[in-house]
Amino acid sequence: MKLLALDSSAISAGCAVMDDGQIIAESFVKVGLTHSETLLPMVANTLANAKLTDQDIDCFAVSAGPGSFTGIRIGVAAVKGMAFPRNTPCIGVSTLEAIAWNCVGLRYGVICAAMDARRGQVYNALFHFEDGRLVRLCDDRAISIEELTDELSYEDGSVLLVGDGAALCYKSMQERLSDVSLAPEHIRYQRGSGVAMAALRMYEEQGGQSPEALVPTYLRLSQAERELKKKQN
Repeated sequence: MKLLALDSSAISAGCAVMDDGQIIAESFVKVGLTHSETLLPMVANTLANAKLTDQDIDCFAVSAGPGSFTGIRIGVAAVKGMAFPRNTPCIGVSTLEAIAWNCVGLRYGVICAAMDARRGQVYNALFHFEDGRLVRLCDDRAISIEELTDELSYEDGSVLLVGDGAALCYKSMQERLSDVSLAPEHIRYQRGSGVAMAALRMYEEQGGQSPEALVPTYLRLSQAERELKKKQN
């Protein structure tokens, strides 16, 4: 099976092509341009490097959230646009789970994925690897850094922080948690390969979904919705 995976959930953007469980091409950018400028050209170049077109793809995958509202919508819309002509199966994966897959093979007690750190809150989920499989320890959630620190203080073993909110969490946590580490840059951020690995697991367990059924996943209201709600109250 040939799978194309996209991520545009935060400031970085990435895509990867997987063929029969192996990553055969991947691209990553973190240059500050909008995803509407970078994502589709990156996809075209990555497919070209793999000597494929979107018509060769058997399944499309995308990080469907949490993350930037605009970024998630761009990624989901791009996948739906490529999948609709042939009704190709799609998979929307948790952005946090995709980041955790970057750490496969590393020996840490807990992989703590943290995104969009602001106002003392982060999008977060906890994972660990067991017999080569990624095991989820909690649902994706929006949680305060203070609450997350308290929770991790009861975990056994070392903690590895990943995601674009990892650095802020590390700065806040390192005084209270003695065994917390910040992941190195090359595995810290969202990547297409992580989306592909998460999607492959989901496809093996439950198959894909139609392009129509693919939707973003949000854990909190957008800024516009929050402001509207504030005015209504």
